[in-house]
Amino acid sequence: MDHFVGLDVSMRETSVCVVDETGKLLKEAKVPTEPEAIASLLAKGGYACKRVGLEAGPMSQWLYAELAATGLPVICVEAQHMRSALAAQRNKTDRNDARGIAQMMRVGLYRPVHIKTLESQERRLLLTARKLLQAKMLDIEADLRGTLKNFGLRVGVVRQGGFRARVRELIDGRESLLAVMSALLAAHEAMQTQYNVLHKRLLDLVRDDPLCRRLMTAPGIGPVIALTFQATVDVPTRFPKSRLVGAHFGLTPKRYASGETDHSGRVSKCGDAMMRTALFEGAQALLVCTKKWCSLKAWGMAIARRRGTKRAIVAVARKLAVILHRMWLDGTEFRWGKEAPAAA
Repeated sequence: MDHFVGLDVSMRETSVCVVDETGKLLKEAKVPTEPEAIASLLAKGGYACKRVGLEAGPMSQWLYAELAATGLPVICVEAQHMRSALAAQRNKTDRNDARGIAQMMRVGLYRPVHIKTLESQERRLLLTARKLLQAKMLDIEADLRGTLKNFGLRVGVVRQGGFRARVRELIDGRESLLAVMSALLAAHEAMQTQYNVLHKRLLDLVRDDPLCRRLMTAPGIGPVIALTFQATVDVPTRFPKSRLVGAHFGLTPKRYASGETDHSGRVSKCGDAMMRTALFEGAQALLVCTKKWCSLKAWGMAIARRRGTKRAIVAVARKLAVILHRMWLDGTEFRWGKEAPAAA
């Protein structure tokens, strides 16, 4: 007889529920959130586990990899989908959630989530750490600009790398300001140094990666976007069709069709926000900055004339996701196309 397991994971303890193929409750327990403890509990019970389900969350990648290594048929399920399914419960507890997950595993009503490889997780860490330092530097710069305005000091436009020198120039001779601003400038300088280290590591990684270099042949795609796409997609074959990639990153419009109502709304914005932002930036660079003609830009400019620039950028971002995925699968570079002859 097959058995189905639901895991409700928290930081310290995990609620475990085991049911059989008829839905009968066989085992409930709480164990420490350690793969060895969970695997040991299931092994001692002698259960023939067909599916072991856990929700996607901060610890799911680690638990998934460790439990899969023990031979358990573990499945990571989409948290929002599972949350909606469990919302019918009158009382929300870890025990009831584990029961609900086990029953959903039994009947097959779940939406699996792709767990990225270790290499993609490490690249994603590099991208997020770099972005975090960049955001904190911009926060300090914005705060310094705003604070100095209160004293009639305006930083203005400065060349790259000249922000700290400009601030020191403005506060020179003002001891009260210098005592406070020096700490912020020192923090900004330290973050700039570490940001440069991570950015150089990113560039070195892209330079030695044939796939990233191939993706960068597409207009608007730089090292950061190429590495983000590679780390986010991870395994291109998990998408049966390239056109599904745009929808996966939330770049397709939501639709509500019921009865007499049939309405298409804004883009869904589901999926990975970092990847969606990167594709949007790449599409904007393609339409605004790229001078060389290509059929993709011509298509985007035609949409901009009909529907506006913002919608054109979103459409080109969706198309870029599809093209990059197809380039990855086919092993080809970007095809610029032939420029249409000028009208007589």
